[in-house]
Amino acid sequence: MEYLKFPFRTIKKYPELDHIKTSLGEQKAWDLLAKADPKEVCRKASVDFDHITELYKVKSFGIEFFVSPQNRKISTEDPLGNALLEVKEYFFELSIVWYLISAKDVGISGRWVKPEDIQGGQIFSLGTHKLPLDRLAIQYAKDSAGFIEKAKKFGGIPCNYADACIVLYPFVKVPIQLLLWLEDDEFPPRVDLMLDSTCDTHLPTDVIWAITTTTVLIMF
Repeated sequence: MEYLKFPFRTIKKYPELDHIKTSLGEQKAWDLLAKADPKEVCRKASVDFDHITELYKVKSFGIEFFVSPQNRKISTEDPLGNALLEVKEYFFELSIVWYLISAKDVGISGRWVKPEDIQGGQIFSLGTHKLPLDRLAIQYAKDSAGFIEKAKKFGGIPCNYADACIVLYPFVKVPIQLLLWLEDDEFPPRVDLMLDSTCDTHLPTDVIWAITTTTVLIMF
């Protein structure tokens, strides 16, 4: 597989993500956002809208992004945010737009579920669609502090589970929990990923898979 130079690490491209652009439609997403009522979008997605600049302000991974429906452009003043936007293969930009048009007026449940348990979650267990959690576990097999510190760079919040646990927010209504178990004499290292049970209320499953993949990859 071809490799990309990402500021945080050299990471693989995932060609199977290409179907997302086809099945969901980049033009369709922008068209829907351009026609949407900003007041409704802000209420449902818990974001802000500047009526002077006509920009949505979206917080993702602790970074503020500016979304222009008219110019169909997403920007940020944060270097890490720019790095995320540059990796087009993961459709991070498209995920932001779909969140804005898909989020519902429903709060986070606080109940964590496995990706396979959400609607259409079988995608997470199909071949190359499996998340690279084993590789992530190997990287932090003996480094819980490093795991926490890396997550904090992207707005991660530590919690008291496993040997190390963090919650990342690709979107305010789509939290993702990563749990690390360090290796010991009996067991290999392990990383589990959990989603809030309401995630498929706010995003199509394909987009959940894309943004979840991005969440894992930024931890390398």
